[in-house]
Amino acid sequence: MAEAHQAVAFQFTVTPDGFDYHLSREALKHIYFSEVTAWRKRFIRFKNGILTGVYPGSPSSLMVIVAASMGSLYAKIDLSMGMIDRIKAILPARSFLSPLSKTLISATLFSTGVWLCGIFVFRRTMKLLLCYQGWMFEPHGKRSLSTKIWAGFLKLMCGRKPMLYSFQSSLPSLPVPSVSQTIQTYLESVRPLLDDKEYDKMAKLAKEFQAKTAPRLQKYLVLKSWWAANYVSDWWEEYIYLRGRGPIMVNSNYYAMDFLYATPSSCQAARAGNAVHAFIMYRRKLDREQIAPMMALGIVPMCSSQMERMFNTTRIPGIERDTVQHLRESRHLVVYHNGRFFKVWLYHGGDLLKPRDLEMQFQRILDDKSLPRPGEEKLAALTAGERIPWAKARAMYFSQGVNKSSLSAIDRAAFFMTLDNESHGYDKENSMSMDLYAKALLHGKCYNRWFDKSFNLIIFKNGKMGLNAEHSWADAPIIGHLWEFVLATDCFDLKYTADGHSCGIMNSSLPPPERLQWEITPECMEIIDSSYEVAKTLADDVDFQCSQFSDFGKGLIKRCKTSPDAFIQIALQLAHFRDKGKFCLTYEASMTRMFRDGRTETVRSCTNESAAFVRAMEDPTKTKVERLALFKKAADKHQHMYRLAMTGSGIDRHLFCLYLVSRYLTIESPFLKQVLSEPWRLSTSQTPQQQLKMFDLGKHPDCVSSGGGFGPVADDGYGVSYIIAGEDLINFHVSSKFSSPETNSRRFGNNIHQALHDLAELFSVRVHREEK
Repeated sequence: MAEAHQAVAFQFTVTPDGFDYHLSREALKHIYFSEVTAWRKRFIRFKNGILTGVYPGSPSSLMVIVAASMGSLYAKIDLSMGMIDRIKAILPARSFLSPLSKTLISATLFSTGVWLCGIFVFRRTMKLLLCYQGWMFEPHGKRSLSTKIWAGFLKLMCGRKPMLYSFQSSLPSLPVPSVSQTIQTYLESVRPLLDDKEYDKMAKLAKEFQAKTAPRLQKYLVLKSWWAANYVSDWWEEYIYLRGRGPIMVNSNYYAMDFLYATPSSCQAARAGNAVHAFIMYRRKLDREQIAPMMALGIVPMCSSQMERMFNTTRIPGIERDTVQHLRESRHLVVYHNGRFFKVWLYHGGDLLKPRDLEMQFQRILDDKSLPRPGEEKLAALTAGERIPWAKARAMYFSQGVNKSSLSAIDRAAFFMTLDNESHGYDKENSMSMDLYAKALLHGKCYNRWFDKSFNLIIFKNGKMGLNAEHSWADAPIIGHLWEFVLATDCFDLKYTADGHSCGIMNSSLPPPERLQWEITPECMEIIDSSYEVAKTLADDVDFQCSQFSDFGKGLIKRCKTSPDAFIQIALQLAHFRDKGKFCLTYEASMTRMFRDGRTETVRSCTNESAAFVRAMEDPTKTKVERLALFKKAADKHQHMYRLAMTGSGIDRHLFCLYLVSRYLTIESPFLKQVLSEPWRLSTSQTPQQQLKMFDLGKHPDCVSSGGGFGPVADDGYGVSYIIAGEDLINFHVSSKFSSPETNSRRFGNNIHQALHDLAELFSVRVHREEK
């Protein structure tokens, strides 16, 4: 094979006539361009590291200060108040240093000191400003004078064009909440779920914990918060994700969908070519820190640290815990098709392949009729099953020979891609089409996704695509930001020809993709089959219902003068009560990225106020006025809880860390044990839209987002993801398990739709019904 020969740059053999050697010019050229690109990236990272390290200062600002100092000396005005003369006095006496040279060196050192002090003062001031959170708790559109002054100073200090990591060192640390406040909020959150006897028992446990055990545990957390950038995030990644020994497929990984209605090209290889090119364009921006940091209100920076491991990242299985392997550079991706694995180079001659060239490479894979080697087709099922068997199999069967080389190619790939043989997407004539689409993205066939990669790109036969993302390295908004860029770039920047192919002229001289080789033993096949059975049982149990609520959206909710998220969360409480006849512990994901290395916090959406409103809705004796008053209290309470979570005053991460410290110290706490054992029978998350300006949705309504989803957290519970996709559309992704007699995703989806209509009717707003 041509690519096999090109992989070797230098070969030699010993013959009776001496040494016979062969140089591959093509391979040497690839090595040369690879090194040039690597050094170029090192230089860019070095330069960006300096610029980020001295932000808001810059080399030009240093030059200005140096010039000002020199100019003042020339004008015989000592701005340093004698400091330059003092520096000159302590400079070592050297014959080659003239008085003028000493003066210049002293002025330069003084200017540099002033410049560095200015940067330090700026960062401390910035951190103090970012510690102010009063703006979060003020009514929308009604800012106090103090907040306006604060916003003015902050906007002035943010600079014109910050780089991705410019604000990292200025972000405040996540505060450790007080134990008393956490206990009080916890008891309040479980009151709707417990009867009087159960609540009194829990209150007694909480009181004993607060008085006896908590003070000692709290001291350790406060101590950690002093030296760690974030007292939660490292433990959260370690114990919630990496130490889990069950399958990450369905239980941890999540998915993101394509445009709901639009399919820019039905050509599978072309769509893959454009998408892959867009991904690497994003990675280039990421490497060069050309992506603007996310800003709340347009002025409050959020932490960007999770974006560092987006590409070239793999979760490596272990016996006790997994590890996250991240590489600084990767020049290829691995593609799965029809049970075979292919290595596809993303660069040629030092340049990123154009979409048309990538399309050609992917079409070569689609046209390849070779058969999988024994054990190859279901190999990826190892990543879908239990972690311990996969870790043992990796050490035993993939640590040498061609298996090690091929597995390394996957581990070191920029990401993983599957060219799927199935067709999926929205079909108006098939009510199950979106449900099947969701299941295909969440678990597929259990062996056609490499679930350990940071993300999998799936291209379906009809040109639809989607993502499956591993959860440990980052949260969904990070992948969402990437995915929005890829979809918009694919459709509106790269575009397609009239017949659906990628634009440009292909380079037919490119070497074809390299087929990865495997030697799977019968013993290894048994482990693969066992992992597949575990994964298939789990996948077959997932009950999904994806629905488009197009009767109204954000536009109508705003007319109700309430938060869209609070509106939907209260509707979910009403729908769940109707579905099961009871309330349950409800998880809503909130971000804490306004703090250094922040990830998520939990908003406990089932509150006393929301429960009172739901009961009023089910009580025919209650009037509309009474229900509206209760709704307002429930919505205000939800918004307040959400703001507390975002500003570091949530309770669940605090309780989680207290529990970990108790385990480290071998202290038994019945209260913490009870708290951490409570199941989240309703787990919810809103998919944010972060880059609305990339294209005009009003002009391209078919390019509305489908959002994404995740599997159920509890065996007898629901997982609900939703995206407020526009003024008149909300997409819901509901998951549960067929094995639970208490749940039914379609039933719950219908209850959600009905609850939304009932809330709209409560506000006496006209609902515009439109069939898509």
